[in-house]
Amino acid sequence: MEFSFSQEQLMFKDQVIRFASKEIAPKSQDHDLRGEFDFVSFRRLGEFGILGLHFPEELGGSGADVVTTVLAGEALGEAGVDGGLTLAYGAHTFLCADTILVHGTEGQRQKYLPKLASGQCIGCMGLTEPGAGSDVASITTRAERKGDHYILNGNKMFITNGPVADVAVVYAKTEKDLKRAGISAFIVEKGTPGFSAGKNLIKMGVRSSHTSELIFDNCKIPVENRLGQEGDGWLMALQTVEWDRSALLAPFIGGMTYVLKKCARYAKERYQFGRPIAQFQAIKHKLADIKIFIEAARSLCYRIAWCKDQGRPLNHLEAAVAKLFVGDWSLGPANDAMMLHGGYGYCHEYEVERYFRDSRLAPIGGGTSDIQKRIIQKLL
Repeated sequence: MEFSFSQEQLMFKDQVIRFASKEIAPKSQDHDLRGEFDFVSFRRLGEFGILGLHFPEELGGSGADVVTTVLAGEALGEAGVDGGLTLAYGAHTFLCADTILVHGTEGQRQKYLPKLASGQCIGCMGLTEPGAGSDVASITTRAERKGDHYILNGNKMFITNGPVADVAVVYAKTEKDLKRAGISAFIVEKGTPGFSAGKNLIKMGVRSSHTSELIFDNCKIPVENRLGQEGDGWLMALQTVEWDRSALLAPFIGGMTYVLKKCARYAKERYQFGRPIAQFQAIKHKLADIKIFIEAARSLCYRIAWCKDQGRPLNHLEAAVAKLFVGDWSLGPANDAMMLHGGYGYCHEYEVERYFRDSRLAPIGGGTSDIQKRIIQKLL
């Protein structure tokens, strides 16, 4: 395995950091405090080419490889972009648009991907339900075929981008008596009769990412909006795990690099007992622990990205280990960063407070830590 990045990749990462540091990060604190989705910054990501980076050029992308795509996400975090916007980007690009890219017909790809790549349209994925989170096979949203269309009925919950999405990839049961084999996927557009989004949920962290329920009440979907064949939905959802364990983790890892720089600077500037707190062993240990986490998390994340570029099938054991490590082990460094700042770390004016809140999502979203342990144990 090659552990170094090419000169072109490093230059691109630097370009993303400079762009995001100047145009997006300065607004992050305000949008987080207000709990507002930043439409302007989201579309700037599209204009810069990040939203469709790995799409083919003819569909509005740049044809980038997976490692470069993951590197872009890490760069956003390292620039100080808030976790809400990067989460919205991940759900849009990897959970929604990439599913259409990989499994859609040529007509579906031509219709949706250029607008998703540019940021003109916002995407989301509807999988989780009020009664079906980790147990995906138990979803109850139903899609019943009636001639040349399907009728969707049911509810989805905790859907990132739900209130602002123009396009949703929705999973529903086409065979209610089957479990995984009965799940199919559909493209549902905003404004379709019978399709609506609930109110934005007020969350502890990633507050600028809007999250809601999706409601389907006799929602009529044309057959041509089905992705793949009936029963293919489970494998489509599983495919998103590859991105969830690499590209969706990368902004969070980059964010911890940003926090580490903040902590190091604060430790040199903050004096107690006549000297900078950076000279105290307890502070040195906190900084070292944050750095150790970043390096280990990056290795796990980029190994999955590299394997995907090599065309290797996803190793679910490696993926579960990566997700669990970043989810559970990030809580300590995030807490250390806040504690290092003392009382200031508890105030919104200091960004470590935001990162502490955002880190609490990592062991929950995209598969809880308990589920990752179950996967690891089973595969062992």
